[in-house]
Amino acid sequence: MRVDLHGRRLRGWVVAEGAGAERDVALKPIAKVSPGFVDPELVDLSTWAAWRWAGKRRTFLSTATDQSKLVFSGTQNVSDRTQICRVLRLGPAIDPWPYVMEAAVGPTLLLVPSLARVERWQRRLRDAGRRDVVVGARAGAWAPCPGLASVVVLDAHDEVYTEERAPTWNAWVVAAERARRANAPCVLITPTPTPELLAWGELVTTDHATERRGWARLEVIDRRGDDPRTGLWSTRVVDLVRGGGRVLCILNRTGRARLLRCASCGTVATCERCASAVRQDSDGLLVCDRCTTQRPVVCTDCGASKLKALRIGTARAAEELTALAGEAVGEVTGASDDVPVTRVLVGTEALLHRVGRAEAVVFVDLDAELAAPHFRANEAALALVARAARIVRGRFEDGRIVVQTRQPDHPVLQALSASDPQRVITEDDVLRRALDLPPYAALARLSGDDAAADAERLRGRLGLTVIGPDPAGAYLVRAADHATLCDGLRDVHDARVSVDPVRV
Repeated sequence: MRVDLHGRRLRGWVVAEGAGAERDVALKPIAKVSPGFVDPELVDLSTWAAWRWAGKRRTFLSTATDQSKLVFSGTQNVSDRTQICRVLRLGPAIDPWPYVMEAAVGPTLLLVPSLARVERWQRRLRDAGRRDVVVGARAGAWAPCPGLASVVVLDAHDEVYTEERAPTWNAWVVAAERARRANAPCVLITPTPTPELLAWGELVTTDHATERRGWARLEVIDRRGDDPRTGLWSTRVVDLVRGGGRVLCILNRTGRARLLRCASCGTVATCERCASAVRQDSDGLLVCDRCTTQRPVVCTDCGASKLKALRIGTARAAEELTALAGEAVGEVTGASDDVPVTRVLVGTEALLHRVGRAEAVVFVDLDAELAAPHFRANEAALALVARAARIVRGRFEDGRIVVQTRQPDHPVLQALSASDPQRVITEDDVLRRALDLPPYAALARLSGDDAAADAERLRGRLGLTVIGPDPAGAYLVRAADHATLCDGLRDVHDARVSVDPVRV
């Protein structure tokens, strides 16, 4: 509904009847009743979600209202349901259809990572005569599903299920909570289960031969002994590119150069305002990503105008590969409007979301992912390679994944070579337990101008540990579990709160 308050017409929801009003309070009339509704079950869930992610109920009520059009036509109810929590580890290139159909008993909520996949699953379900399945992406976790009998989440490991803006709620967690409240079975399907997923439910696997077919052949190129003058591209990758077929080259650095040094004095190029490393953009200017300062290509120490790239980005990489391959190479980043019509493409991981089929995927510098300064680095690298395996169709076709690295013995690469992600997942779980990291602790990040005051308010509170500030002025709050953490976060007044931060 809409109500006029202080000269503005605001959106609101009726969440209870007969609540009454305090004495001497003049109630405003309802100005307009808007289309849409929120199922009573989701109204109750919004209260829980606001506590769980330290947010406002209106965020979740608004999301649920926008999803109300996804109601299906079926009304079947299933009795004698049993609450089952399972995590199915399935090779990335294996079609999950039969496993979804086995799990989808009665009215079902099915979550998939992207809107494109929502449309594909809707067509498949419609062709199969299944009218009792609600399909949605992240926001679909709040879609109405009367008589909910089962919940299925595809690629539950995918970070896209986490909302980046505060409150940083996670769709699979919401869907699993709905299943728990309905006493309905919930199945999370993923090629790379995270420790959080494994702590939530029972792990179920196919036989190893079946799972292995879902992973692509992996070729690891050890660059430790390469001549530095060969640059970014190894001879093996150049030969692969020249050999034909569509090739995607993944490099998670945009622009022409991400790290430069002066050719005369050797000084690393930094921002004169905030001292952060600068990069060279497509216009040839030096740009600071921290404070947005720009300047011409000039060394601040000696004044020289010639810089050498220590770490190049996708634009420069595409130029170099064009020269080496003898044909045009396209570039794709998250900001690209279209995918160039070229056989060979260089881009960030956005390229893996924009192209559905290729004969080979090359990870130009996977070491940058493996050595990323956050505790989810290994699972993020596994997820990248899993997506690539899906694009080359695993071992069902003659596709391949090529990794350039100076860490050929890294646990992630060893696990991928054996088509057994559980190896590195188990190691990560042991490390997280030792360091009190999720799922063995609950974390929240406080940021913004008022973070210091709110962090000080939480210091010394029973069950909470406050760490920081970090270089960005943010604070980390740790507790043994979410109940302790979320109860404590009720005392946060003005800081931006990110519960279960993806990057720490």
